[in-house]
Amino acid sequence: MARQVSGADIKRAIEARDGEALASFYGDDAVVQIIDRNNTPSRPRELRGTSEIAAYWNDICGREMTHNVSVTVAEGDHLAFSENCAYPDGTKVFCAALVDLKDGKIARQTVVQAWDE
Repeated sequence: MARQVSGADIKRAIEARDGEALASFYGDDAVVQIIDRNNTPSRPRELRGTSEIAAYWNDICGREMTHNVSVTVAEGDHLAFSENCAYPDGTKVFCAALVDLKDGKIARQTVVQAWDE
């Protein structure tokens, strides 16, 4: 079995804005659900598979902003982390994520995020 993705791996890749590394953490049939103001709990945005997830991370990491992963918690095949982001104009974003791992890779992730408007 491959080495399991860790909170430290996620923190390092997010803070370095390394979309390629982040995309490599997901299994081929991974699912990411995003819940925010525009994607409510009843109708979350859903990304399926490495192609959609890689495009998402490349978009996020390609933006001119800072990322700080402040908390990571791991228990068995589950991870959770929180992230604070800021755009150069001072706009802030907060994200909390819950991750399920399978065979060392991310199989499912739920993201809840909010931002300044």
